[in-house]
Amino acid sequence: MNLKQLETVALVAELGSLSRAARAMGTAQSLVSRAIAQIESDWGDRLFERTGRGVVLSEFGKRVLPEIELLLVQSARLHDEVRNAAGVPTGIVRIGVLPSMTRRLIPALFADLKTTAPGVRLRVSEGFSGQLDEQLDSGHLDLAVINRYGPSPRQNEDVLANVTTYLIGKPDHPLASRTTVDFRQLDGVPLVLPPAPNGLRSILDQHARQQGITLDVALEVESLNTMKEVALSGHALTILPELAVDREIGTGQLAAAEIVEPRLTRSISLALTQHHPLSRAARLVLSRLHGLVPRVASGDWPRSQFENKKDH
Repeated sequence: MNLKQLETVALVAELGSLSRAARAMGTAQSLVSRAIAQIESDWGDRLFERTGRGVVLSEFGKRVLPEIELLLVQSARLHDEVRNAAGVPTGIVRIGVLPSMTRRLIPALFADLKTTAPGVRLRVSEGFSGQLDEQLDSGHLDLAVINRYGPSPRQNEDVLANVTTYLIGKPDHPLASRTTVDFRQLDGVPLVLPPAPNGLRSILDQHARQQGITLDVALEVESLNTMKEVALSGHALTILPELAVDREIGTGQLAAAEIVEPRLTRSISLALTQHHPLSRAARLVLSRLHGLVPRVASGDWPRSQFENKKDH
């Protein structure tokens, strides 16, 4: 067994085809088949089962693939650390970002790194806080920009900004059209929200129990864009920071009413994986995010030329 064989297994599993994997690797299909057969022989079980459309992982393959992927990630990290030892940050940094911040933060971070550290490459995962927490715990992310609710940050996390939470809906909706809306007025209002477990859902459920109201979660989705589309349709309202819908508010498609009594302030925190030490490249990205996240969260982001043209 060698790393090249493991890379072949991971690629075949991703593409579901020996021939597609061979094309992606720029090699002959027979060599891919031989590499798979060799490692199956060494391990004493089949990694793949043939189907009419290609191959799928066997039960054995499903069990060992996560370990193969983790080993490949660790190998890449070791390679990056060796290069970083020369004094120039290089390599892949895996970061997780909230959907509400991706549109502004990632272009700004990418532009910053192109100037300050062109050898650093980003691999970005977008997701809600619970999803990003899981990837941090498993070591698939180096760091993540996430939401937290409550008075105190978690250990090993830095709070970079605090943002207000709003009820989002069509401008002609009697609640969304207000400046503020009391939390208890959400009683029975159809909402589209991310599914539990989720930090927002937990805090909403907690306040609903305390105030004796019922939240009507009419639709659960794991996509910010879908939440906005449902709000735009007028069939339900959603609950988001204003940053997530600033463009739609600016064009008059959506309106935002600040939720009060109580206010639902969310902290934008920077969390680090405890699974492995951060590389020099990851530490550089960490320092850049400390400067960029507060600007993006406050609306003081560096706009692209394309956005400026659209706005004017």
